[in-house]
This record gives sequence, structure tokens and C-alpha cells, in this order.
Amino acid sequence: MIRIVLVLLAVSGAAASGEAAPPIPVPAIGLASDCFDSAATRRALRPALRLCDHALAETALSIADRAATLVNRGIVLMEWGQPAAAIADFDKAIGVQPEIAEAYVNKGIALLRIGNRDGEAVAILSQGIARNPRRPEIAYYQRAVANEELGRVREAYEDYSRAAALAPEWTDPAEQLRRFQTVRKKTLMG
Repeated sequence: MIRIVLVLLAVSGAAASGEAAPPIPVPAIGLASDCFDSAATRRALRPALRLCDHALAETALSIADRAATLVNRGIVLMEWGQPAAAIADFDKAIGVQPEIAEAYVNKGIALLRIGNRDGEAVAILSQGIARNPRRPEIAYYQRAVANEELGRVREAYEDYSRAAALAPEWTDPAEQLRRFQTVRKKTLMG
């Protein structure tokens, strides 16, 4: 019997855990909206963090807007190089609104940035995917990175493939897929 096996061509060339999932839009006016804009541009991180802090201090925020603002502040923190603090915000967002997919996806990305938490990242990213994030290709791509770090070549290949199919204009997944090849192996049935 011939079995097809995926082989990773550049084992040490694991994909970098790149961009965060997109920020979550909030109503068009107010500090929460300013926090969203700051998270979306990923510039001037210290002022962005202050905007998000002030937005979260507002008592009139709805549950959905509070959860979104926590995710957006977490993105700012992650971009500022503070993934552990970002995870705390993502966890708070999940506590406020458990079905908020982007909190799970961004938490998974933050876990990858911390390092040595790939198994946990796969589980969290899977929870985010199950909740239908706005940009699922990012979640699949990041889960592929984590699976690859864990030596799960087939799962990594499948996730890179899903990311590429969902966002054909995004070149990163296709670039990662070029590192794989399939080979046929003969196996003995016995």
C-alpha cells in the first residue's frame, strides 16, 4: 500500500506569528471608538493605551462595547510588546462576553508571542475559530504556526491551506505552503 505523507521542507523555518486579528469596531463616537481607531492603526501606542483606559473607565459602555474595547486595548498592549498584559485583557473580554471570537484569536496569538505555549495556543485559537471570527484566515494561519511548532505537520498544512483559501490575496499562507511537499511512502500491511 502506498501512503501519502506531508513533509515539511524547512523544519527550522517556522512561520513567524505575525499580525493580530483586527480590532473590533464600536459606535462611531466616543473614547471606545478612539480606542478602536488606535488599535486599527497600531501607531502611537502609549496615547492609544491611554485612550483605551479612559474608554474603559466610562460607566455607560454596553457589555458588547466593553468587551470590544478590552480586546482593542489588548491588541495595543500586544503591539507594544506586552503579551501577558494583553492576555489579561482578552480574558476579561471573554469574561464579559464569552462568545467574542476575536478575544480568543488574539489570546492565541499572544500565547504564541510569549513562546513555549503552543499547545495552549492551538486550543484557544480553535475556540476562536468555533466562534466565527471576522477574519478566520488569521486564526487558521496562527493555529498553523502553533501546530508546526508542535511538530504537527499535517495539521499545520491543513490550517495554512484553509487560511490561503479564505484569503487568496494574502500571500503569507501561500508562502508557507510552498515549504511543504507530499511524498509517497510504501507501507507494509501485516
